[in-house]
Amino acid sequence: MGSIRPSNIKRIAEELIEKNKDVFNEDFKHNKEVLKNFVENSVTKKTFNELAGYITRYNLKLKSKQKNEMEQLGLA
Repeated sequence: MGSIRPSNIKRIAEELIEKNKDVFNEDFKHNKEVLKNFVENSVTKKTFNELAGYITRYNLKLKSKQKNEMEQLGLA
């Protein structure tokens, strides 16, 4: 069974992605480094890593969704 992420992790990560679309990508380590600029020091290490991981997965999902839409339109 897969893990289900808490809604607060999803909400925060999606807000950060919408505000900073060009900053995050599909690399977990890169996202961790960038996330340091946006998250306060009061966040635990576990929460910090969950945010970076969800941002990575969310970006991969968006990229896959865009690719599928392009294929359906016959552009790829």
